[in-house]
Amino acid sequence: MSGAPSTAPGCYRHPSRETYIRCARCERPICPDCMHDASVGHQCPECVAEGRRTQRPARTAFGGSRVGQAGLATRILIAINALVFVISALSGGARALGGSGGFFGMLGASTPVTLWGEVLGYAPYYQGGPVHGIAAGEWYRLFTAMFLHYGVLHILLNMWVLWQLGRYLEARLGPARFVALYLLAGLGGNVAAYLFTPPNQGAAGASTAIFGLFAAIIIVNRRLKLDISALIPLLVINLLFTFTVPHISVAGHLGGLVTGGVVGLILAYAPPTRRTPFQVAGCTAVLVLLVVASLVRTAALLG
Repeated sequence: MSGAPSTAPGCYRHPSRETYIRCARCERPICPDCMHDASVGHQCPECVAEGRRTQRPARTAFGGSRVGQAGLATRILIAINALVFVISALSGGARALGGSGGFFGMLGASTPVTLWGEVLGYAPYYQGGPVHGIAAGEWYRLFTAMFLHYGVLHILLNMWVLWQLGRYLEARLGPARFVALYLLAGLGGNVAAYLFTPPNQGAAGASTAIFGLFAAIIIVNRRLKLDISALIPLLVINLLFTFTVPHISVAGHLGGLVTGGVVGLILAYAPPTRRTPFQVAGCTAVLVLLVVASLVRTAALLG
């Protein structure tokens, strides 16, 4: 005597498999291999994929992606600085590593790479040679100088601080906003060095951008109502080094500090309803102001 035929439905993806479980969203029958745990019941693979496409990504308090919690942008910036330093050291030899320059004689000597990319207003490399510098059309120096360093000590100090501050800010601002802050602060410091130092005096280093990170992290923590008491002494110590140690670009450090502070204010205090357009417009305005200041300085040097 044969049994009664089964009335259980088959899985919509595997019709031969009987199941009494249905997707919580589309109510199609699903077998154990097709089940995905949901907050209520189970979902089929297609509904899970659709939910991932329509779900809004999590954002930080300042509108950035939470991908920044991995610190990838900070790592990339450190890697770029390290790679450029290796190329510079290879081009300059052992004296490029240390024992040839400022900071009590522990910085390295200039190399062909630092000569090519440092902030230089308008001067020849040597007596009677061709004139180089930003005013001579080498505008790239305002960007490249923030990735160049004079010796091992110089880059190690800067990269250690970048590792500490960068990961913290990237996690709170998101990678895109953090990189914009870093580049604008570095550019602002280099423009200040171009404006306020002699045109034959070179300057380079990530410290222009790093001073901008100092200002921004204080502003961000204030906005989040977090304690900033530990940050102020650290900033004061760095400012003391800036004003007391020879061969440090005072204008570059202060320019990075001010620019980073302005960009930090824009990113932290943008109105929530139109946060991203306000941040983009504000950062663009800072960039335009820096370009105009550079053009004015160029006209003064060539006039």
